[in-house]
Amino acid sequence: MGRRRSAAAAITLVCALAALASPQAMSGAYAAPAPPGPSFSPSAVPPPPVELPPGAGQSGTPGKKSLDDIRIELDALYEKAASATDTYNLADEQYQKLSAEVSTLTQDLVRGQARIDELNKTAGAAARAQYRGGGLPPEAQLVLTDDPGLFLDGVGRLQESQRATHRLIAELTRAQEDLKTYAQDAGTEWAKLEVSRAKKEKAKEEITQQIAAAEKIEAGLEKEDLARLARLQDDAALKAQSAWLGSGALKDINRGASAQGKQAIAFATAQIGKPYVWGAEGPSSYDCSGLTSEAWSAAGRPIPRTSQEQWRQLPRVPVADMRPGDLIIYFEDASHVGMYVGDGTIVHAPRPGRNVTLAGAGTMRILGVVRPDK
Repeated sequence: MGRRRSAAAAITLVCALAALASPQAMSGAYAAPAPPGPSFSPSAVPPPPVELPPGAGQSGTPGKKSLDDIRIELDALYEKAASATDTYNLADEQYQKLSAEVSTLTQDLVRGQARIDELNKTAGAAARAQYRGGGLPPEAQLVLTDDPGLFLDGVGRLQESQRATHRLIAELTRAQEDLKTYAQDAGTEWAKLEVSRAKKEKAKEEITQQIAAAEKIEAGLEKEDLARLARLQDDAALKAQSAWLGSGALKDINRGASAQGKQAIAFATAQIGKPYVWGAEGPSSYDCSGLTSEAWSAAGRPIPRTSQEQWRQLPRVPVADMRPGDLIIYFEDASHVGMYVGDGTIVHAPRPGRNVTLAGAGTMRILGVVRPDK
């Protein structure tokens, strides 16, 4: 009965695992090419403020929202989507790892049950041999013999048989204990797997909701308002970049990159123009941390997959000492990352609807800087 329950447990885990598994050269300092347009030129004079006609950009709510209000709202929605994307990526990474562990434990269960079956067969064969010997145990047969030679020979065989029996019982006991441990471990990992899957689904739902809300706002704008909104976004980026460079936060905008840093920069800049897709790691599309992790992997330095883990695990350096190849982590929750390439510029995958591009390093709120090859 115990054997049938163990086999059933193994089969159940195999089936459950199958069901879950079905779900998605540069030298010296690097001087980045100057980004097009005035948005990234600190010396450029910002255009005059946009004058909105009555009702423009108000999405059917007169007097309540200006285009600048909408810009701020869109930024907030996409930041929330970026944060949820990081949560999704981390949960997905854990899910893949746990899936592999559960698969290994399930295989151990199957092998353990097979070993128990084999040992039981061996024990059964010994019992059948005894039955063929008249049903008497070897000790009784030995006592009943009249031949001294057979008696002495039987003593040796009896001792060896007893040792073999003890070994068989001990191995069977170990196999049963191992099987029990495998089943307990598999159950624990299975529970973790379910938690990770739930986190993935919740994060996916959050991403979808935030992006849909942003797209709905943009879809409600007239063509002229969309153009004005783009100019407002450029103006805000220019203002933030100019303030950052003017603060003296970065002492030297063109330090030399390390050998690996140059390789990472070459990979990242080669992806310019490819679309942002949340959860993507290339080669045709990327999200922000997918781009930086793949770039440094191409340089022979694997780093964590998510921007939050990159911030948590990689060595930190002062912003003032930043060099090309370093990663700049943005926002309080470390939900965005870009790679510094020199000239006060980063290459990054911005957000849904945008492509991998160059941008001013100070256009977003900087949390800190990490150096993968420190």
